[in-house]
Amino acid sequence: MTGVIPMTARRPSPRRPSTSQLLTRVRDRSPGLAAGLVGGAVAAGLGLGALTVLVMVLWISSPYPDSGPGGALHVAAALWLLAHGVELVRADTLSGVPAPVGVTPLLLCVLPVWLVHRAARDAVDADEDGVAPPVGARTAWAGVVLGYLTVGAGTALYAAGGPLRPSWAWTVLGLPTVVALSAGTGVWTAYGRPRGPVDRLLRLLPGGTRRVLLGPREREKFLVAVRAAGAAVAVCVGGGAGLVAASSVWHGDLAREAFLQLTEGWSGRCAVLLLCVTLVPNAAVWGAAYALGPGFALGTGHGVGPWVSDPAPMLPPFPLLAAVPDAGAGTPWNWAAGVVSLAAGVTMGWFVGRGGMRWSVRRTAVIAGLAATVWATALAVAAGMAGGPLGVGVLARFGPVWWQVGGAALVWGVGVAVPVAVVVRVCGGWVTRWRTAAATKAVTRAAAKAAEEASRALSLAQARATASRTPEVSRTTASRTAEAPRTTAQKAAAQKTAPPKTAPPKAAATKATEPAKATSAKPPAPAKPPASAKPPKTPVVAPRAGVTLRKKTATPVTPEAAAPPSPRTPPKQQESEAYDLLPADEPVEDVWRDEALRARWDALRDELRNRTPEPDAPTDAEPEPTAAQAGPEPTPPAPDDGGTSGTP
Repeated sequence: MTGVIPMTARRPSPRRPSTSQLLTRVRDRSPGLAAGLVGGAVAAGLGLGALTVLVMVLWISSPYPDSGPGGALHVAAALWLLAHGVELVRADTLSGVPAPVGVTPLLLCVLPVWLVHRAARDAVDADEDGVAPPVGARTAWAGVVLGYLTVGAGTALYAAGGPLRPSWAWTVLGLPTVVALSAGTGVWTAYGRPRGPVDRLLRLLPGGTRRVLLGPREREKFLVAVRAAGAAVAVCVGGGAGLVAASSVWHGDLAREAFLQLTEGWSGRCAVLLLCVTLVPNAAVWGAAYALGPGFALGTGHGVGPWVSDPAPMLPPFPLLAAVPDAGAGTPWNWAAGVVSLAAGVTMGWFVGRGGMRWSVRRTAVIAGLAATVWATALAVAAGMAGGPLGVGVLARFGPVWWQVGGAALVWGVGVAVPVAVVVRVCGGWVTRWRTAAATKAVTRAAAKAAEEASRALSLAQARATASRTPEVSRTTASRTAEAPRTTAQKAAAQKTAPPKTAPPKAAATKATEPAKATSAKPPAPAKPPASAKPPKTPVVAPRAGVTLRKKTATPVTPEAAAPPSPRTPPKQQESEAYDLLPADEPVEDVWRDEALRARWDALRDELRNRTPEPDAPTDAEPEPTAAQAGPEPTPPAPDDGGTSGTP
């Protein structure tokens, strides 16, 4: 039984959810749907309330109100519907035929569109950490749209009993379209502007156009075209606003008279002023249509353009209509309005050319044509929204014609933007190559300069290292060179103060025969007695054959070492203290060219010049030899040889 129960137990089908699952889904979605409904209703109430307050203030301040509070509320409801693009119908005409009012103030549309967008974005309730929002996109969108349309339907029913009645066809089509698009953009913004919904909308296009726009590489090109078209629209509409402002200043007297003729009270003038402000975007689009060439219509059969101007003769006085050019053929001042379209086309071509540096020339031209198409579509939509009928008969056509504006914009875009984009692309390629070459040269020069600086720094470091070692060697050499001349100077001073002594014959013979044994068998020359004023000269001892004279390293000077050598020092020991005998492997070098030896003699000369003579020492006193000079006790005492065996 335990194995059969799981086989026979019924499970709910995935296609047919059970009642508990449906209740769970409704319970989970109901808070989000309710919040959307409330948000949409609040957004509609805020827009309607703002217009109602404005109309009621103007009605209260009017000195001669034509109707009661009910009439003011009906007008406020009709204006709220007109702000959504709903066409109104005026029933109380002189002829008895209802007259449509389809010119929608574009600035008045900003308030309801922004409120719906904000309500949909808040209904999603996305958190700050970027996690998926708790309310689904469809739920939030549906809630906001339903809540807003509920208030809109009640407002339309209420406005149907007033002097300005809404057209039911436009109410059914226009109001839901504006609300749905505004709420969709709000939800899309709340989700971080994903690409999926946009791609699904673009899939509704034909196959060829869809492949051009939805390819992996075509998306970037399409975005470049959209940005270029947006820049061109901004330049064109801004230029149109500039044309309207210039014409209003030129016809300032007519505008002032029209403003004063409409009403005499301050409340009425404020109402006219507010109406003119809300119609400024419409006038900018009309000025753009005038710059493109087709112009706009001021009644059936009465067009106004740069080539010819033919306004309707019976127009109501209005400040913005005073800026319309005078009737007649166009002048060069009117033709100069084409500079606005030329500037828009150049701007679009510049954006496409700068964005297509990696593309070929042919591809750049195609993208420029796509941007021109987007630009023409945007201007056609704006022209359709900015115009409309203001009555029947002559006033049935009022404003620019959308298809004429779109066609003229396409011609300007293809004729100006495509060549400019190609030229910018080609010149940009040249500039890019020139900049690349210049950058390469700059990098090469910088590298060479860096290498030179590195070599110079290395040489400087080596020189500093050598200089840091040179003072030590110089101090050692200077100390050594200063010691030997000091010893020689002390010896010379001692010999100068002491009286000359006559060497015994035996010692003189010994000293004379010692060099002779080393050099040759010739008898030594007799020693010359030293002069009284000059110290005896030291004979130069010639080296034996096969040996080299090497200067002995100087030792620290002591008072005992500075004294003349003792006569008891053997001649061989005196000679060995001055020179060392080494094998002559190389030729004898000129020791007088040594810088150290030259420094010694210079130090000796300076010492002799600056030295102060010491007091005369006793003649019979002999300095005691040091331990180094004593050495072994010589057998025969050697007399003083007059300083012939001293070191140079």
